[in-house]
Amino acid sequence: MTSEAVRVTDGGVRGGGVREGGVHGGGVHEGGVRPDWRPALARSVILRHDRVRDVDLFVLPERVVVLRGSAGSIVALCDGEREVAAIVEELELLHPGASVAEDVPRFLAALRAEGWLR
Repeated sequence: MTSEAVRVTDGGVRGGGVREGGVHGGGVHEGGVRPDWRPALARSVILRHDRVRDVDLFVLPERVVVLRGSAGSIVALCDGEREVAAIVEELELLHPGASVAEDVPRFLAALRAEGWLR
């Protein structure tokens, strides 16, 4: 997992930093989100895979966001049913030794701050 998992084609966002005010409520995980939050794509966001470039994309009104590395597989688990803790647990099984518990909540917080997750 890297903080450079997201690149916006219009140059607006690079990396996975969290803006001030992007995190809500108490009981917040180290990465800036509650472990019981059930992330889902915002209504205006569509997750697509570009077979030609072999990358996952967020298709948004008037722009496209390229998801790099494992970002697409993380976002695919954000179905509104799984809690962040369950997403982390599943990814830890798939990627033993990776810093999933720290990186994934921070990444999801950055996507929520952008308005791409609800």
